[in-house]
Amino acid sequence: LPSARSQAGAMEQARRRLREFDVGDKFSHLPLPRAAVLLPLMVREGRLHLLLTVRSMQLRRSPGEVCFPGGKSEATDKDDIDTALREAKEEVGLQPEKVEVICRLMPGIDKMNNLVTPVVGFIEDTFQVTPNPDEVSEVFIMPLEYFVKPLNYKTFSYKTSSGYSTQIHCFTYYDQEHERSFKIWGLTAHFAVFLALVVFGERPTFEVDYDLDNLFSSSENNFINLYASIYERKKSNL
Repeated sequence: LPSARSQAGAMEQARRRLREFDVGDKFSHLPLPRAAVLLPLMVREGRLHLLLTVRSMQLRRSPGEVCFPGGKSEATDKDDIDTALREAKEEVGLQPEKVEVICRLMPGIDKMNNLVTPVVGFIEDTFQVTPNPDEVSEVFIMPLEYFVKPLNYKTFSYKTSSGYSTQIHCFTYYDQEHERSFKIWGLTAHFAVFLALVVFGERPTFEVDYDLDNLFSSSENNFINLYASIYERKKSNL
Protein backbone atom coordinates (compact mmCIF):
# COMPACT_ATOMS: atom_id res chain seq x y z
CA LEU A 1 0.00 0.00 0.00
CA PRO A 2 1.29 3.46 -0.80
CA SER A 3 2.47 5.52 2.12
CA ALA A 4 0.73 8.59 3.47
CA ARG A 5 3.72 10.46 2.09
CA SER A 6 3.10 9.46 -1.52
CA GLN A 7 -0.57 10.40 -1.07
CA ALA A 8 0.44 13.82 0.23
CA GLY A 9 2.83 14.13 -2.72
CA ALA A 10 0.10 13.39 -5.27
CA MET A 11 -2.12 16.02 -3.66
CA GLU A 12 0.62 18.62 -3.38
CA GLN A 13 1.51 18.37 -7.07
CA ALA A 14 -2.16 18.56 -8.08
CA ARG A 15 -2.74 21.56 -5.80
CA ARG A 16 0.19 23.44 -7.31
CA ARG A 17 -0.85 22.81 -10.90
CA LEU A 18 -4.53 23.56 -10.27
CA ARG A 19 -3.81 26.90 -8.60
CA GLU A 20 -2.08 28.06 -11.81
CA PHE A 21 -5.41 27.55 -13.60
CA ASP A 22 -7.60 29.32 -11.05
CA VAL A 23 -9.92 31.79 -12.82
CA GLY A 24 -11.36 33.19 -9.57
CA ASP A 25 -14.41 35.33 -10.37
CA LYS A 26 -13.03 36.58 -13.69
CA PHE A 27 -16.21 35.58 -15.57
CA SER A 28 -18.79 36.30 -12.88
CA HIS A 29 -19.85 39.56 -14.56
CA LEU A 30 -21.14 37.80 -17.68
CA PRO A 31 -24.91 38.27 -18.11
CA LEU A 32 -25.86 34.58 -18.03
CA PRO A 33 -27.71 32.65 -15.30
CA ARG A 34 -25.16 30.96 -13.04
CA ALA A 35 -24.58 27.42 -11.86
CA ALA A 36 -21.64 25.62 -10.26
CA VAL A 37 -20.44 22.05 -9.83
CA LEU A 38 -17.99 20.53 -7.36
CA LEU A 39 -15.22 18.34 -8.79
CA PRO A 40 -14.38 16.30 -5.66
CA LEU A 41 -10.86 14.83 -5.78
CA MET A 42 -9.54 12.24 -3.37
CA VAL A 43 -6.43 10.09 -3.16
CA ARG A 44 -6.94 6.33 -3.14
CA GLU A 45 -4.00 3.92 -3.22
CA GLY A 46 -1.69 6.78 -4.14
CA ARG A 47 -3.77 7.83 -7.17
CA LEU A 48 -6.14 10.73 -7.65
CA HIS A 49 -9.79 9.78 -8.01
CA LEU A 50 -12.89 11.76 -8.82
CA LEU A 51 -16.34 11.38 -7.24
CA LEU A 52 -19.30 11.43 -9.64
CA THR A 53 -23.05 11.05 -9.19
CA VAL A 54 -25.86 9.55 -11.25
CA ARG A 55 -28.92 11.78 -11.48
CA SER A 56 -32.15 10.35 -10.10
CA MET A 57 -34.59 8.97 -12.70
CA GLN A 58 -37.34 11.24 -11.37
CA LEU A 59 -35.53 14.47 -12.26
CA ARG A 60 -36.97 16.41 -15.19
CA ARG A 61 -33.61 17.33 -16.67
CA SER A 62 -31.14 14.62 -17.76
CA PRO A 63 -32.50 11.78 -15.56
CA GLY A 64 -30.05 8.89 -15.10
CA GLU A 65 -27.08 10.88 -16.44
CA VAL A 66 -23.69 11.01 -14.76
CA CYS A 67 -22.72 14.41 -13.41
CA PHE A 68 -20.86 16.22 -10.66
CA PRO A 69 -22.67 17.44 -7.54
CA GLY A 70 -23.94 20.93 -8.32
CA GLY A 71 -26.74 23.11 -9.54
CA LYS A 72 -28.07 26.59 -10.05
CA SER A 73 -26.98 29.51 -7.97
CA GLU A 74 -29.37 30.76 -5.30
CA ALA A 75 -29.72 34.33 -4.04
CA THR A 76 -28.18 33.41 -0.68
CA ASP A 77 -24.97 31.99 -2.23
CA LYS A 78 -22.02 34.37 -1.84
CA ASP A 79 -20.31 32.99 -4.96
CA ASP A 80 -19.82 29.90 -7.14
CA ILE A 81 -17.87 28.13 -4.42
CA ASP A 82 -20.83 28.56 -2.05
CA THR A 83 -23.19 27.19 -4.72
CA ALA A 84 -21.07 24.10 -5.39
CA LEU A 85 -20.60 23.34 -1.67
CA ARG A 86 -24.27 23.86 -0.83
CA GLU A 87 -25.38 21.58 -3.66
CA ALA A 88 -22.82 18.88 -2.73
CA LYS A 89 -24.18 18.92 0.83
CA GLU A 90 -27.79 18.62 -0.42
CA GLU A 91 -27.02 15.88 -2.95
CA VAL A 92 -24.45 13.61 -1.30
CA GLY A 93 -24.23 14.78 2.33
CA LEU A 94 -20.76 16.29 1.99
CA GLN A 95 -20.22 18.88 4.73
CA PRO A 96 -18.66 22.11 3.34
CA GLU A 97 -15.96 22.14 6.05
CA LYS A 98 -14.83 18.70 4.85
CA VAL A 99 -13.81 20.15 1.46
CA GLU A 100 -10.46 21.81 0.83
CA VAL A 101 -11.37 24.15 -2.03
CA ILE A 102 -8.43 24.55 -4.42
CA CYS A 103 -9.64 26.63 -7.35
CA ARG A 104 -12.29 27.49 -9.90
CA LEU A 105 -11.51 26.33 -13.43
CA MET A 106 -12.56 27.77 -16.79
CA PRO A 107 -16.38 27.77 -16.89
CA GLY A 108 -18.59 26.03 -19.42
CA ILE A 109 -22.04 26.79 -20.78
CA ASP A 110 -24.75 24.15 -20.57
CA LYS A 111 -27.70 23.44 -22.89
CA MET A 112 -29.87 25.90 -20.98
CA ASN A 113 -27.22 28.63 -21.42
CA ASN A 114 -26.28 28.63 -17.75
CA LEU A 115 -22.70 29.67 -17.05
CA VAL A 116 -21.37 26.63 -15.14
CA THR A 117 -18.28 27.08 -12.97
CA PRO A 118 -16.32 23.97 -11.94
CA VAL A 119 -15.00 24.25 -8.37
CA VAL A 120 -12.19 21.80 -7.55
CA GLY A 121 -11.88 20.53 -3.99
CA PHE A 122 -10.08 17.77 -2.11
CA ILE A 123 -12.09 15.45 0.11
CA GLU A 124 -11.02 12.59 2.38
CA ASP A 125 -11.22 9.12 0.85
CA THR A 126 -12.99 8.04 4.06
CA PHE A 127 -15.97 10.27 3.23
CA GLN A 128 -19.22 8.31 3.73
CA VAL A 129 -21.67 9.26 1.01
CA THR A 130 -25.34 9.75 1.90
CA PRO A 131 -27.07 10.36 -1.44
CA ASN A 132 -30.33 12.29 -1.45
CA PRO A 133 -32.59 9.87 -3.40
CA ASP A 134 -34.68 12.72 -4.87
CA GLU A 135 -31.61 13.96 -6.72
CA VAL A 136 -28.99 11.20 -6.81
CA SER A 137 -29.49 7.48 -7.49
CA GLU A 138 -25.82 6.40 -7.23
CA VAL A 139 -22.37 7.70 -6.43
CA PHE A 140 -19.15 6.22 -7.78
CA ILE A 141 -15.42 6.94 -7.69
CA MET A 142 -13.09 6.64 -10.68
CA PRO A 143 -9.40 7.31 -11.35
CA LEU A 144 -8.79 10.81 -12.73
CA GLU A 145 -6.24 9.27 -15.09
CA TYR A 146 -9.08 7.61 -17.03
CA PHE A 147 -9.83 11.03 -18.54
CA VAL A 148 -6.47 11.15 -20.31
CA LYS A 149 -5.95 7.39 -20.86
CA PRO A 150 -9.40 5.87 -21.27
CA LEU A 151 -10.00 2.20 -22.08
CA ASN A 152 -13.36 2.93 -23.70
CA TYR A 153 -13.76 6.25 -25.48
CA LYS A 154 -15.57 7.77 -28.40
CA THR A 155 -16.14 11.26 -29.66
CA PHE A 156 -18.63 13.03 -31.83
CA SER A 157 -18.75 16.51 -33.32
CA TYR A 158 -21.54 18.72 -32.21
CA LYS A 159 -22.78 22.05 -33.46
CA THR A 160 -24.58 24.14 -30.87
CA SER A 161 -27.80 25.86 -31.92
CA SER A 162 -25.73 29.04 -32.09
CA GLY A 163 -23.49 27.48 -34.75
CA TYR A 164 -20.43 26.83 -32.56
CA SER A 165 -18.90 23.45 -33.33
CA THR A 166 -17.16 21.39 -30.69
CA GLN A 167 -16.03 17.84 -29.84
CA ILE A 168 -18.15 15.91 -27.36
CA HIS A 169 -16.14 13.37 -25.36
CA CYS A 170 -17.86 10.18 -24.30
CA PHE A 171 -16.21 7.79 -21.82
CA THR A 172 -17.52 4.41 -20.73
CA TYR A 173 -16.07 3.34 -17.40
CA TYR A 174 -16.54 -0.12 -15.93
CA ASP A 175 -16.80 0.14 -12.14
CA GLN A 176 -15.76 -2.99 -10.22
CA GLU A 177 -17.59 -1.93 -7.08
CA HIS A 178 -20.98 -1.53 -8.81
CA GLU A 179 -20.19 -4.24 -11.40
CA ARG A 180 -21.52 -2.09 -14.17
CA SER A 181 -20.55 0.56 -16.69
CA PHE A 182 -21.11 4.27 -16.39
CA LYS A 183 -21.20 6.65 -19.34
CA ILE A 184 -19.63 10.07 -18.79
CA TRP A 185 -20.12 12.61 -21.57
CA GLY A 186 -21.09 16.19 -22.40
CA LEU A 187 -20.15 19.02 -20.04
CA THR A 188 -19.27 16.58 -17.22
CA ALA A 189 -16.70 14.85 -19.45
CA HIS A 190 -15.49 18.24 -20.70
CA PHE A 191 -14.72 19.36 -17.12
CA ALA A 192 -13.15 16.00 -16.16
CA VAL A 193 -10.86 16.02 -19.23
CA PHE A 194 -9.71 19.58 -18.55
CA LEU A 195 -9.10 18.74 -14.87
CA ALA A 196 -7.00 15.71 -15.87
CA LEU A 197 -5.02 17.71 -18.46
CA VAL A 198 -4.22 20.36 -15.85
CA VAL A 199 -3.26 17.88 -13.12
CA PHE A 200 -1.19 15.45 -15.20
CA GLY A 201 0.23 17.85 -17.80
CA GLU A 202 0.50 15.05 -20.34
CA ARG A 203 -0.99 14.39 -23.77
CA PRO A 204 -4.20 12.39 -23.76
CA THR A 205 -4.59 9.30 -25.97
CA PHE A 206 -7.34 11.11 -27.95
CA GLU A 207 -7.73 14.46 -29.71
CA VAL A 208 -8.74 17.53 -27.72
CA ASP A 209 -9.73 21.07 -28.78
CA TYR A 210 -6.80 22.64 -26.89
CA ASP A 211 -3.30 23.74 -27.71
CA LEU A 212 -1.68 21.59 -25.02
CA ASP A 213 1.42 23.78 -24.87
CA ASN A 214 -0.79 26.77 -24.04
CA LEU A 215 -3.59 25.09 -22.16
CA PHE A 216 -4.78 28.10 -20.18
CA SER A 217 -4.97 30.57 -23.07
CA SER A 218 -6.46 28.06 -25.51
CA SER A 219 -9.14 27.00 -23.01
CA GLU A 220 -9.95 30.67 -22.44
CA ASN A 221 -10.18 31.29 -26.21
CA ASN A 222 -12.52 28.30 -26.60
CA PHE A 223 -14.72 29.60 -23.82
CA ILE A 224 -14.82 33.14 -25.23
CA ASN A 225 -15.74 31.82 -28.70
CA LEU A 226 -18.52 29.68 -27.26
CA TYR A 227 -19.82 32.59 -25.18
CA ALA A 228 -19.66 34.96 -28.16
CA SER A 229 -21.62 32.52 -30.34
CA ILE A 230 -24.40 32.35 -27.72
CA TYR A 231 -24.36 36.05 -27.06
CA GLU A 232 -24.56 36.91 -30.77
CA ARG A 233 -27.57 34.66 -31.04
CA LYS A 234 -29.17 36.25 -28.00
CA LYS A 235 -28.68 39.70 -29.48
CA SER A 236 -30.20 38.63 -32.78
CA ASN A 237 -33.19 37.18 -30.90
CA LEU A 238 -33.99 40.45 -29.18
